[in-house]
Amino acid sequence: MFSIFRSDKNPLLSPLHNHQWEASGAFNGCPIKDKNIIRLLYRAISEPERLSDNHIQLSTIGYAESRDGVRFSKRRQFIFPENDYEKFGCEDPRVTKLGNTYYIFYTALSNYPFNADGIKVALATTKDFKKIDFKHLVTPFNAKAMALFPSKIGGKMAALLTVNTDRPPSKIAYVEFEKEEDIWSLEFWENWYANLDIHALPVKRFDDDHIELGAPPVKTKAGWLLIYCHIQRYGKSGQSFGMEALLLDLKNPKTIIGRTKGSFMAPEEYYEKIGNTPNIVFPTGALIKDKKLQIFYGASDTHCAMAEVDLKNLLVAITPQASERVVHRFVGNPIISPRPELNWEAKGTFNPAAIELGGSVHILYRAMGDDSISTFGYARSRDGFSIDERLDEPIYTPKVDFEIKKRPGNSGCEDPRITKIDDLLYVVYTAFDGEVPRVAVSSITVDNFLDKKWQWTEPLLFTPPNIDDKDACLFPKKINGNYLIFHRVGGSLCADYLASLDAKSAPVRRCLEIINPRPGMWDGAKVGVAAPPLLCEEGWLLLYHGVSKNTNYRLGAILLDKKDPTVVLARTAIPFLEPTEELINGDSEIIKDIASN
Repeated sequence: MFSIFRSDKNPLLSPLHNHQWEASGAFNGCPIKDKNIIRLLYRAISEPERLSDNHIQLSTIGYAESRDGVRFSKRRQFIFPENDYEKFGCEDPRVTKLGNTYYIFYTALSNYPFNADGIKVALATTKDFKKIDFKHLVTPFNAKAMALFPSKIGGKMAALLTVNTDRPPSKIAYVEFEKEEDIWSLEFWENWYANLDIHALPVKRFDDDHIELGAPPVKTKAGWLLIYCHIQRYGKSGQSFGMEALLLDLKNPKTIIGRTKGSFMAPEEYYEKIGNTPNIVFPTGALIKDKKLQIFYGASDTHCAMAEVDLKNLLVAITPQASERVVHRFVGNPIISPRPELNWEAKGTFNPAAIELGGSVHILYRAMGDDSISTFGYARSRDGFSIDERLDEPIYTPKVDFEIKKRPGNSGCEDPRITKIDDLLYVVYTAFDGEVPRVAVSSITVDNFLDKKWQWTEPLLFTPPNIDDKDACLFPKKINGNYLIFHRVGGSLCADYLASLDAKSAPVRRCLEIINPRPGMWDGAKVGVAAPPLLCEEGWLLLYHGVSKNTNYRLGAILLDKKDPTVVLARTAIPFLEPTEELINGDSEIIKDIASN
């Protein structure tokens, strides 16, 4: 499990309007460390050429340098069109040092309007970034984003590249060279391309996925780490860009030994959402610094930006056994299942609340009957695993108008969350009349609860009418003198401060946004509270469920500031729990969603 932290200096580079050659864009940066200097090559886009018929915005490759990797200066144009194969632009450099030479692969555009036949890989080399020593066209076919490995593989120069990027389906493929001259040998590439399927890495999951090589491979003890771009629903409505990771075998990089199951980063910040091409995060370079992986990326085809991830956590997360290291399912699951002989819970027992009191774990679970009405059942456990007591009647049932069925379908009291404040237990739940879900609350004294005297207060509504609002919880202590409630409005997780828990006037008035869905990721459709937060040394830990576009539910976590829990300090980039076990009710299908969309 890991989190992504964007640099607070983002965007690192933005267009400079007093530099005509980079006045419209400065993005897709690829860094390389040279002693104490970080050298950054990036794609620059000019203002439109007013005197030409096509008003083309020419792409060239810029150069900048930095001591700390976030503040860059000495920007200048470095690679620009000089040959017919690049006359209409030089794009998206990938730089690697091998021996005493820097190999810079870039996209060369030879025709306009742009088409696949004129989009190929070219190479430039330098030894000092003061001048280009050599240039050559590399691929005779459509390709982009080529990058050399920083050390030889089995004594050979090796590289990765994306083939057929503009004539889908694209493929990320592996290539080895006996000698440097093979890199630009027409005969070599014709023979290689004829066997493309042999060289391609098995990366794609669905036919309409689009993939493209991101950063040059980074060597780690666990393997070659490859950050690449994954585009869902390519060319269709709802297209989304994201980053994914592969771990390749050190001796045989064609072998994938680990991978993320889906995108771990998607556009969220303003500079990623607004620009020449909105809603893009495109990885183009990576460095290891202080046990962190720094990922350099293009934001909205306009800016250079950077994000960090703990390298160890990332490597652990992308191995096949990652989830087993984080979460251990109880071997005796399920601990509570429907009892068919009891009509009120014959259809389902799920979404429980739990609280530890008097040496036992008390469980309030949502029970659904054959009539699709939800109530709350009760069970008790001494250890949280084995059930020592379970009642045959529900302890909480629909009793007021806003939770009574108004049309066929589900209704009732759903998905309780329980919080102890002073000597009262507050149960916040979804009250559903079959039309619009709302957040309701009822309370009971701790003594009555332990004595099983179910003397609940009259349920009251927290949220206003005609607003889809659910998945709520109360914080167990006041924050700056006020109560704090988290709730889900539509697909987003929101908060509101309350002066009182007297809900007669539906006191929740605001949606202070805490987190939103991340389109293209595992929580891309909606997010909601899983359980009330726990106070830890680092802050408030809140588990949440994320729902993907294909309606798969998974669990993630956010860390909230101790003093101001509306401030998110960290958020898991991947889920730590997802459906993998066999369905119960006679269905042997395994629920596995390897697509995080």
